[in-house]
Amino acid sequence: MARVHPMRAIRVWLTCVLLASISAAAGADGGALLVRNGHVLTMDAATGDLPRADILVRDGRIVAVGPDLDAGDARVIDAAGAYVLPGFVDTHSHLYTTTMRGQFRNADGRYFDVAEHLSPVMTPDDVHIAMHLGALELLDGGITSTGDFFDNVRSPAHGEAGLAALEASGIRAVLYYGGPDKSTRQPIDLAHLSALAGARDQAARVRLGLAWRLPRDLDDAGNWAMRDREREVARALGLPVQVHVSVQPGPIFDALIARDLLDPALSLVHATDATPVQLQALEAAGGALSLTPVSEHRVGYGLTRLDDFEGVSRQGLGIDGNALAGCGDMFAAMRLAALTWSGGARDETAVAPRALLELATRRGADALGLGAVTGTLVPGKRADLQVIAPGSLQMAGFGGGDPAALLVYSAAPTDVRTVIVDGRLVKHDGELVGVDLPRVREAARASARALLERAGPR
Repeated sequence: MARVHPMRAIRVWLTCVLLASISAAAGADGGALLVRNGHVLTMDAATGDLPRADILVRDGRIVAVGPDLDAGDARVIDAAGAYVLPGFVDTHSHLYTTTMRGQFRNADGRYFDVAEHLSPVMTPDDVHIAMHLGALELLDGGITSTGDFFDNVRSPAHGEAGLAALEASGIRAVLYYGGPDKSTRQPIDLAHLSALAGARDQAARVRLGLAWRLPRDLDDAGNWAMRDREREVARALGLPVQVHVSVQPGPIFDALIARDLLDPALSLVHATDATPVQLQALEAAGGALSLTPVSEHRVGYGLTRLDDFEGVSRQGLGIDGNALAGCGDMFAAMRLAALTWSGGARDETAVAPRALLELATRRGADALGLGAVTGTLVPGKRADLQVIAPGSLQMAGFGGGDPAALLVYSAAPTDVRTVIVDGRLVKHDGELVGVDLPRVREAARASARALLERAGPR
């Protein structure tokens, strides 16, 4: 495990504290908000859409949804002519790779080769910069929750830097804590994970989980014993678990079934080409699924056909890392998933655009274990929402009716005007609130260059 100089760890901590204080001061004061006169897509089956309605937020929670609500002392956010919907939920990402953007050049730079070359030289500072940048990018595009598979925790300082970056950004997150060893020979630092979990409230905005890997050699009994121990610790701590089902997805999925490892706490990622029998086993166990169409297609693992996974109730869409996907864009993920579905089925009518919005909001929240917290705009839920203004040329020309197709096929992150997470404004009037973007960009540029210099040629 990499050694971290104490002064560097202190500097990371001080940076995190500064950024967190900036975020807290910037994200509005957490006071009451009233989002007024928007076309509200609650994504709640019982409530449906409200063509002209308000949303009242107090103490971070939605307290009322309906027309002509009394603002009282609330700050009013004008949403007239705009669409108000739950914040998107990114069910799987690798935000620490954000500063590797542009290095995955296919034949000249395959994803895994590049990531495994650059990841070992990342310092806690680099981790904080990359994950903070990545989370801000997600927020800018209306993604209010992420499941971050942090499989580059090289020291306690690295893990703490990642947590602090997510805290400072203002995003809601499950940070799945994992070791950096992709060979699966080295264990996760369970003592540090346990210490972090013991010091944190699992109902907080940023929660912990386990980034789990199965043995590379599925017949290695010793490796299985180590992995089983990790899972036991996660279960004892009450932590959710994510695991990749890729590279050799069939045998991995079969091993999970054979060893009775599927349960509601487990979320499977990718699972391209999973068989109906495997998916039925996941559904019967109450497990969840994270589909990542953009990255799946990017690395050539196959086509993500949503109709193949219709039997799994708990599923959502993941970005799988802003750098690999190109950018943290849920609109792009929804669009690609929709087009792959209709194209593969050779049937334009196969896709219901609203089904894509459900995957990116309500169903994604449920898949991430946050269904009781976020994903719909109803009283009692935490106030995670976005306001999309159809003022751009690419959204112009809509005459009325169900806006789901407009949002899925025509909208982009630049159309997201306002974002609220846990009742705090993190984006307003098209700008991230309280974020020094030139400083963020320069820090990311410097860190990315330093990574390349330290790593040297491949």
